[in-house]
Amino acid sequence: MLLFRVGTVPVLLAPSWWIGSLLVVALYTPLVSRLLPGADIALSAVLAGAFAVLLGMSVLAHELGHCVVALRLGVPVRRVRLFLLGGLSEVARSPRRPGQEALIAVAGPLVSLVLALVCWVLLLAVPEDGAVWLLVAQCAVANAAVGVFNLLPGLPLDGGRLLRAGIWAVHGGRSTGTRVAVAGGALVAVGLLGWALWGMAQGSDDRWLRLGVGLVTAWFVAMGATAEFSSDTRRPWPEGLSLSDLMRPVLQLPAESPVSAALAASAGRGVVLVRADGIAAGLLDAEAAERLALNAPHSPAELAAQPIRAETVLLTSDSPDEIAEHVDEVPTWQFLVVDGEGNPKGVLRRDDVHSALAAPGSLRRDGAGPFRTG
Repeated sequence: MLLFRVGTVPVLLAPSWWIGSLLVVALYTPLVSRLLPGADIALSAVLAGAFAVLLGMSVLAHELGHCVVALRLGVPVRRVRLFLLGGLSEVARSPRRPGQEALIAVAGPLVSLVLALVCWVLLLAVPEDGAVWLLVAQCAVANAAVGVFNLLPGLPLDGGRLLRAGIWAVHGGRSTGTRVAVAGGALVAVGLLGWALWGMAQGSDDRWLRLGVGLVTAWFVAMGATAEFSSDTRRPWPEGLSLSDLMRPVLQLPAESPVSAALAASAGRGVVLVRADGIAAGLLDAEAAERLALNAPHSPAELAAQPIRAETVLLTSDSPDEIAEHVDEVPTWQFLVVDGEGNPKGVLRRDDVHSALAAPGSLRRDGAGPFRTG
């Protein structure tokens, strides 16, 4: 679900956010009844729902801090996404310097802590022991919790990124910092589980809330740390292998071309389907085209087109390691490669990249001249 855009960066709400919010409401409602004597179950549920929304807004503000700083530093951002009890700013490439990583990482917690401070100041002007006071206090606690938690020194948290940036700056190697910060992430996950179980053993009032949040957050940290480690251990781009060696030549065809003809022309090439107004309709999806050609060979090839989106476009100026990382992360099987002026230079297929990384020197492609698709 698209909420809005920051420039060209979409801010999305994942379906799992609703699940997390319902979980917060279910677990937090009994606690509200204890914090606000006299509140019935309906008011407690409303305040718990408000807390879930405030928590979501706190996470959103946190992620927008990352996004804005990344864009200011020239690091492209694919999207900002809110999901089950968390959020993620997805950058298109890793920061190239430790200073960049540190600034992007610290921006989110800084926004959260500033918002927490503002809410604590507002508490001085709000009558105590009322529903409004509790909402403002919830907002303060939510932002403080988001800020402090994300400063813990373990990936994928911001504190882990700060730790990695520090080790990277001192030792000159990002991978060493990643390994240390991944170990920190494992310790954070264990600590969260211990915190949740301690609350259950002590019979604390918020024990069920702690258990739910602790389990989900520990899982998130563990999975994120694993993903960071996998990304860091990805096979490096072979020396001497250029992007042009892997790109398939591009062929421009009218979008209304018969799918059977487009499929025949696509052998060993990438096909860009262009509408009559000069705008690209997409890349021909060979599998979809084969299925369509079996039943309706004269159908317009556009019906078997893979849309060209921002995340499916690569730049010739991107470094090989950035391209390998991007190809691994984006769930599509082919990418359009363009130069700095938007001229298509070739088509890169995921399988070709994986084959080249597994067996360097096994693939070479002939280059193609540029053309415009409008």
